[in-house]
Amino acid sequence: MSCGDEHATPCTEVLAKVYTYIDGELADASCAEVTEHLDECGPCLREYGLEEAVKKLVSKSCGCDPVPADLKAKVLGRIESVLAGDED
Repeated sequence: MSCGDEHATPCTEVLAKVYTYIDGELADASCAEVTEHLDECGPCLREYGLEEAVKKLVSKSCGCDPVPADLKAKVLGRIESVLAGDED
């Protein structure tokens, strides 16, 4: 996805990092880039809001059970594959 506007960090790069951003697992420099982008890009901010809402819903429903590391890696890998256009 791209809003068509020029940004210091492209929309696709920001959206690829959005889950790590939501989880608070980004390095400070990357976190600042994502924050800056979200401040100026409405479409990415809406996508971020949707992803954050999904994460909260899943956490509320499954908050007691830790996510297995291999499952998280598989899901993130699949998301990256879809975002890169490598869909099966």
